[in-house]
Amino acid sequence: MAHSWRRQARGWYGWGLPRPEKSLRLPVPSRPTPETTNRRTHAPRLARLAGWLCGLLISGELCAQSVLFIDPGKGDENYWLTATRAMQAAAVSLGVRLEVIHAQRDHLRALGIAREVADRPPEKRPDYVIFSNDYGTGPEILRILDQAGIKTFVAFSGISLPAERAMTGRPRERYTHWLGSLEPRAEEAGYESAKALIDKARQAKAFARDGKMHLLVLAGDRSTPSSIKRNIGMQRAVADAGDVVIDQQVYADWSRDKAVVKSRWLYLRYPEARLVWSGSDQIALGAMQSLVAQGGTPGKTLFFSGINTSPEAMEAFRTGQLSSLSGGHFITGAWALVMLYDYDHGRDFKDEGLEMEYSMFMQFTPANAARFVKLYGKQDFSRIKFREASKVLNPARHHYDFRFSPLMH
Repeated sequence: MAHSWRRQARGWYGWGLPRPEKSLRLPVPSRPTPETTNRRTHAPRLARLAGWLCGLLISGELCAQSVLFIDPGKGDENYWLTATRAMQAAAVSLGVRLEVIHAQRDHLRALGIAREVADRPPEKRPDYVIFSNDYGTGPEILRILDQAGIKTFVAFSGISLPAERAMTGRPRERYTHWLGSLEPRAEEAGYESAKALIDKARQAKAFARDGKMHLLVLAGDRSTPSSIKRNIGMQRAVADAGDVVIDQQVYADWSRDKAVVKSRWLYLRYPEARLVWSGSDQIALGAMQSLVAQGGTPGKTLFFSGINTSPEAMEAFRTGQLSSLSGGHFITGAWALVMLYDYDHGRDFKDEGLEMEYSMFMQFTPANAARFVKLYGKQDFSRIKFREASKVLNPARHHYDFRFSPLMH
């Protein structure tokens, strides 16, 4: 899938370079003639010439595979900033041109970005679009881009809810340009983070007068699949514990500020609750901020868990203010680029499945948290050997390994 003609067109016209004096697109007469027959036999040579020209133009940069990522978060939001930096490192390693547009946590803006991309002239469109099904926008983004003939790939949060699946079907069926999806196992993160929180609180004997440990839940949002799966994992950990009850579950919409407000009245309503499970690190930090404002001490008065790897969360875990922390799944988008690189170079991933789910979360300990900060605390992911994950570049590789733990060595 070298797409040499596609890249030739992009190289000349999509970047404002002058058209060649003589086009390589040859006129085709209405009836075959010896002259046109001769031209057709030269078509492979012309294709090779176009590829050679791509290599000549700024070392092939203009002709590289192009990918656009619709980032559902804000440009300064730590998790999505980390995810895009990992993608940028992978893109540099693989020689892929990556464009990132931030939806600023606005689902209508995400749909508007998809329409803008679909409305671009063909020579200015990306070869592939990666997006996340945050706030349930996935089915409509698929529809918009598929009608424009743009290949798509869903990463981070997939399309798995029954109502959404009824609209989309499976990849390469109703929407033929939807190539597939890659998700971290979000339920696993919800379970492991809640289990570690419960274990820590049990050691501290954080029981109420009824002999139970009381848990407050500050979840992400109601519609994003990863949020729903994290909640399911948390609820399973509570059921397995046997000595924990959920006093109330609310939604903070991934917002630290909303977590401050909602946790404040939760503390007043449930004074015996001493466990707080949060759908993200920012939510946890907001809930901790609220407790401190009331004179409490995170890690002593109440026990908190979080998900993600912001520097502030890693420091809170190191000092014991956060009792449980899980993360590493920001790498999902970078692995999606590896899959698309292989697909673009003729190695389809369908033999492993069109909708893949991998264990990308780590449950942090003091030791591996310190290791993470040392390796990636500055959000520099250039040390990761993304090329070694490619099946095209490593023909002996038959299965992807998208776990985060090997990246800690």
